[in-house]
Amino acid sequence: MSVAHYENFPVATVLLPRALRPAVVAIYRFARSADDLADEGDAPASERLAALRRYERAIDAIGEHLPPDEPPFPELAQAIARHQLPLAPFRDLLSAFRQDVTTTRYADFAQLQDYCRRSANPIGRLLLHLYDAHTPAQVAWSDAICTALQLVNFWQDVAADWQRGRVYLPQEDLAHFRVAESDIASGRLGPEWRALMEFEVTRARRLLESGRPLTRALGWRQGLELAGVLAGGHRILDGIAATGGDVFRRRPQIGAFGWIAVARDALFPPLRHVRPSAAP
Repeated sequence: MSVAHYENFPVATVLLPRALRPAVVAIYRFARSADDLADEGDAPASERLAALRRYERAIDAIGEHLPPDEPPFPELAQAIARHQLPLAPFRDLLSAFRQDVTTTRYADFAQLQDYCRRSANPIGRLLLHLYDAHTPAQVAWSDAICTALQLVNFWQDVAADWQRGRVYLPQEDLAHFRVAESDIASGRLGPEWRALMEFEVTRARRLLESGRPLTRALGWRQGLELAGVLAGGHRILDGIAATGGDVFRRRPQIGAFGWIAVARDALFPPLRHVRPSAAP
């Protein structure tokens, strides 16, 4: 994406139709700026929640054709009006960002999925509206991919999130694999941690692949770009797996040579990416 928070999965590339690029950039600038309010400031929680409420009022104002003058809302309002975008996905995003301020643990995967439904899936749904491709099947595939990409981001950022006081790994998974939060704090790479991360990597891979039919349901440009997003997700998961789940000493990411591999895998997906996985 063309803003820094989304460096793993760029979307506003040459493959995106020129007419859609301003809308995509406006959506991601909104998401980034709101995420900054929730995630990266030193302000007290009450101030961050108040700032997010101002964003909610701005979305309401856009719905009433009275967009605020300050960025990122004028460009966002133009995109919403031009492409008849629904407002619900923006409200869902803000709901997730509020949750980031107030919630630091997730009891089980169902709770984490509910968070992803609001923090990640709305982006995919908005893109589908831009592509005029939002049948129930297409939405389901998009939701699977977006949730998977959110999981990829969680797994690569375990150490950074710990520093923010957050643990996105479900508590039930930690208990099942006998991993304590003190293991995260110390960066301990015991067999329990490696087994946990193998499980979580497999879970994310399966979700990514369950959405792959969407690459064939879109136009060739959007489909190829989405295939690149899938390849990027797998590339980061490969990096996590290659280190036995060591996300503490070096954050897994896609380097310069990695992007060459991503382009290759977008055109020719490896069998290990497309073959159905056994249940973890």
